Parts: sequence; structure tokens; C-alpha cells
Amino acid sequence: MKMFKLLLLGLLCIGFSSVQAQTAEEIVANYFESIGGIENWEKLEGMQIDGKMKMQGMEIGLKVVSLKDARQYTSINFQGQEMKQGVYDGTDMWGINFMTGQPEKMDAEAVKAFSANEAKDFPDPLFNWKEKGYQLELLGKETMEGTDCFKVKLTKNPVVMNGKETEVVSIYYFDTENFVPIAEEMVSGSMMQGPPGAAPQKMISTFSDYQEVDGLYIPFSRTMPQGSMVIESVTFNPEVDDAEFEMPEVKVAEPAPKQ
Repeated sequence: MKMFKLLLLGLLCIGFSSVQAQTAEEIVANYFESIGGIENWEKLEGMQIDGKMKMQGMEIGLKVVSLKDARQYTSINFQGQEMKQGVYDGTDMWGINFMTGQPEKMDAEAVKAFSANEAKDFPDPLFNWKEKGYQLELLGKETMEGTDCFKVKLTKNPVVMNGKETEVVSIYYFDTENFVPIAEEMVSGSMMQGPPGAAPQKMISTFSDYQEVDGLYIPFSRTMPQGSMVIESVTFNPEVDDAEFEMPEVKVAEPAPKQ
């Protein structure tokens, strides 16, 4: 009887140790294995996502194009008018000003911050994280949206925002059964967090409805602080004209006719 108790205790200790031995690196490796294999993600040269964004009672058409060479843009279709945002041509960034309808370049600080991290993040911020100089840390387990999750902290390269060096940190919540993230919490380093001295905003995005596209799995439903996004189609390695990244000329207003 005593021997049986010792054996049972030993098995419990082994099981507990195996759970504790789970590392952030292993969780991320399992994630890419679950969504199609890291070698298949490595082959991608580009991705195009088409869908709809719902916010403040409006439905907006959305197209997001991102390429392996870091070029990317988001095209918004609202009331029949197309407006590009977050366009990066490999050197500069620009977007259409919603108020004026004119293209505007982003300042040097914003471009440098983008180049330090987001420009390297195709096809996923967690992809080849170590080569980018990022760090991973397992913070334990937590329940998110009623699901048991591994809580993994991703620390990217620091950036300068509003003249101050800022740490860029996100926390991912990985489903413990399927090893896919169901939520991401932006802790710091977001341009949406307001000017210096502003109270930090808790920004959580959730992911669901993972679907298979050409052997790879993508979450087709996402909720963000700005609203929700439903993906209608995903195209891998799309043909993209270089002209899509070129900033159009600013239109000069014609003088009013003389009375």
C-alpha cells in the first residue's frame, strides 16, 4: 500500500513537472504547427485579406495587403469611395486624410517606429520572433472568454513615441487545447494610446472562427477596440501592382470663379 502511494505521488509529480516545463517558445512552436506548419508560412510572399469592418453602426469594406518585403496598405471602401491608410512603400508611409481627402506622409518618428517592428511582422508578429530581436515570456495560465489559456508576453523592439522611448508589449492568450491565440492585449507601444500623460487604454482584440485556406488556418472573425471585422476571403501570394504603394499627388484646389 505504501509503495502504491509512493508510485502515485511520483506519477503526479511527473505530470505536474511536464505542465510546468511548457515554455513560451514551445507554445508558439505548437501554434504554428496547429495553423499549417512554419515551413509553409515561410513560403508565403504576400497576403490579401478582404472583408468588412463594422463600427458605430456602419459597415465598411476593407482590403488589407501585406507583402514579405514589408510593403503593405489598407484600402477602405466607404460610401463608394476608396481611401488608403497605412501605406508603406518600403521607405515612407502615407495615408489619405479623412477630412481633406488629400494624401499625407507620416512623420519620421512614426515611420521609424513602424520599421522597428511592424515592418518585420509578415506574416505574423510571432513568426521568427527570435530573429527579430523580440522576447517571449510565459506568464502562466488565465481564463479568457471562458477558455483556459496560456498567457504569453511578447516584447518587441523599443520605439520612440511622442519623443519618449517606449516599450512595445503585447500579451497573447493561447487556447491550451488548440494552441491558437483567441485574444491579444496591447499593453504598451500603440499609437492609439494617446498623447503623453494620457491614461493608458486597455486594448484587447479577440480572434475566432479559424478557417483553413490552402492548408493554412486564419481567424475569420476579429473584434477590436474600434469595432469588429469579418473576413470574407484570404488570398495568398496575390499579384500586386507596384503603383498601389505610390503616393498620389496632392490636388490643388481650383480658385473660385470671379463674381
